[in-house]
Amino acid sequence: MVDTTSTSAPESTSAHSRLARRWLRWAAIAMALLLALILAAALLIAFMDWNKLRPWINEKVSSSTGREFAINGDLQLQWTWPQPLDTGWRHWVPGVVVHASDLTLSQPQGWLVQQAPEKADDKQPVLPATPKELNTGRLPGQGQAANEKRTAADDDDAIADAGRQPPERDARTMITAANATASLRLWPLLARHVQLDSLLLQAPDMVLARNDKGENNWTFDKPTSSGPKWSLDIGQLRISDGVLGWSDAIKNMAVRARIDTLRRPVSADQPYGMRFGLTGYLHQGKTRAQIQAQGLAGQVLDLRQDRLRFPLRISAKVGSLQAFAEGFLDNPKTLDGLDFQVKVLGKSMADLFELTGLLLPATPPFETSGHLIGSLQPGKAVWQYEKFKGRLGQSDLSGDLQYRSAQPRPKLTAQLRSKQLRLVDLGPVIGAAPSGSSGKPQPVNGRVLPQVQFQTENWDKMDLDLRYESNHILRPEALPIENLSVHALLDNGKLTLSPLKFGFAEGTLNIDARVDSHAKPVAAKLNGQVQSLKLSALFPKVEKMKKSLGQLDGAVALTGQGESLAQWLGTGNGSLRLYVRDGTFSAQLLDLAGLNVGSIVIAKLFGNDKEVQLRCAVADLNVQQGIARPRTAKLATTEAVVEATGQINLAQEQLDLRIVPESLKWKFFSLRTPLYVRGSFAKPDVGLEPGPLAARAGAAVAAAVFAPAALALVPLTVPAADDDVNCKQLLTQVRNR
Repeated sequence: MVDTTSTSAPESTSAHSRLARRWLRWAAIAMALLLALILAAALLIAFMDWNKLRPWINEKVSSSTGREFAINGDLQLQWTWPQPLDTGWRHWVPGVVVHASDLTLSQPQGWLVQQAPEKADDKQPVLPATPKELNTGRLPGQGQAANEKRTAADDDDAIADAGRQPPERDARTMITAANATASLRLWPLLARHVQLDSLLLQAPDMVLARNDKGENNWTFDKPTSSGPKWSLDIGQLRISDGVLGWSDAIKNMAVRARIDTLRRPVSADQPYGMRFGLTGYLHQGKTRAQIQAQGLAGQVLDLRQDRLRFPLRISAKVGSLQAFAEGFLDNPKTLDGLDFQVKVLGKSMADLFELTGLLLPATPPFETSGHLIGSLQPGKAVWQYEKFKGRLGQSDLSGDLQYRSAQPRPKLTAQLRSKQLRLVDLGPVIGAAPSGSSGKPQPVNGRVLPQVQFQTENWDKMDLDLRYESNHILRPEALPIENLSVHALLDNGKLTLSPLKFGFAEGTLNIDARVDSHAKPVAAKLNGQVQSLKLSALFPKVEKMKKSLGQLDGAVALTGQGESLAQWLGTGNGSLRLYVRDGTFSAQLLDLAGLNVGSIVIAKLFGNDKEVQLRCAVADLNVQQGIARPRTAKLATTEAVVEATGQINLAQEQLDLRIVPESLKWKFFSLRTPLYVRGSFAKPDVGLEPGPLAARAGAAVAAAVFAPAALALVPLTVPAADDDVNCKQLLTQVRNR
């Protein structure tokens, strides 16, 4: 038998050796080819004239974006290695830096955004001319730190010299740039993905715009090509010495900002790298408000990070509004992660609507300072203005605001309070006379009821849930309001005030009001109750004499339609019931109180000097189509019972009342002829009515029924006056007639 073991072992070893040498040879060939390719690529990138590829690049970018794109200047590529923004093995993968000059990108088809001095068209606001010298003078801020010594020369020298100015831009162009430098990765290109680690735009002129349909020019249409799709991702974005524009047809505004690079950071703890200045305009109704702003921003915008802490400082003025904000923006891509200290001041909070969309009432000059957090992401904005403090006129104001963007309307929730409220500062909110004007209403065209038009045209633009309270009110002596609280709800153009509570003349006043702005004319419903109101507290001169005109209790329920309070009352339907009990009055007291009609009536009924003890006065009025007629209008004193009949025309502001006695002790009266009260609210006429002897209504009836028909305008509260002994007797007499 032959032994084959000794011969097969060398043969196996030899086979393995040949296979290993073959693999090494192929590996060496592959490595050589790879090195050759890398060397060829390096030589290609280093020595190729890339400008020959500009037409191909222009065509590919234009077809993928649906816009006309062009590199009109030089195009160069350079190797970059290692990658500065990566770690690990990716740090050592080569990449290229692309340099391009004189770039342009057009607007979407059919878009035109003109620039001054060109004339405006009907579709898009015209941009201001390119600002040349906005970023001069002291750096924006509320002041310098105590240990920071700066001079005007330092601030003027803070801006680096711009290498080039932005290329000229026409109305059909969205972006021009003098230079663009991008760091491009090579491996992702194999997966049809363009990944730019960084993009630097030098001297760009970029215009963002929104038309009146809500369409914008920065959303790119998807390419119609059926071929493989490419994607784009940008890491860090830097803008140096450029111009940005914004034209908004919905808000009818246009602004232009200039961005300049700072030579050095403002300070060690303020890492600002850019300074910007802004100018423009905003149309507020028929007026044109100028916009001016200065600010500082971080130098590098990293679009890959969700928490960037991008620093911003801005000081701005829009018409009568001024604002200062400083803080950080976590995600500039989505305008998310706001963390700012914000100060806002202006002539009226109503001016905020055109700029911010916040629907607030007209107010005196205001100023607030607080902490703003949240998101301004379009369509998804949610932010809070926390623990703000400030002033409204000369009243303090503090609280919290929460805003949430939603469909069909955004909503603002507010919790507000004042430690001390000057009543005159509340005047513009309710359409009353502003501070410094006469407290008494002045007749207009012979009318005394308020004719100021309700401003409801924007009520359907925002919903509101507001709570406000003030425990101390500074007010005129003649208007004894002690405290105030209100819960206001605005939902789809319908306003509800429930409850609206006043501490008033040592009593309470509760109101429930509902206003529907969709009705034409505006429809309103009002229910109110008053309890234990001291009439003498309404008239300081009477109160100082330690005299009591009695206690007022009552209720009102009215509905109506109109574009002003006068129109609403002129169409009103409902009822009013008032009780006055346990008072003392005379012609002299009513004269001191300014109730001239009541003073005349009392003087004619009881004499000039006699004080009359009031037991109960009842006024129960039925209101139909603006005409108030007494169901019951009676006054009981210790000497007499008198009645008022007739009507009050609220639409025409005319009085037609007759004051007649039912029973009396004749010896106490100086006049035995009935009285009439006629004429307008502005010029009432009191006289003797020819005819048989009758009783007369006293001053309390005049005061509670016809003299101040304004008592019907103040929503009063229903007490338990029906159970009063004297009032029960009076009402029993009426029912038994």
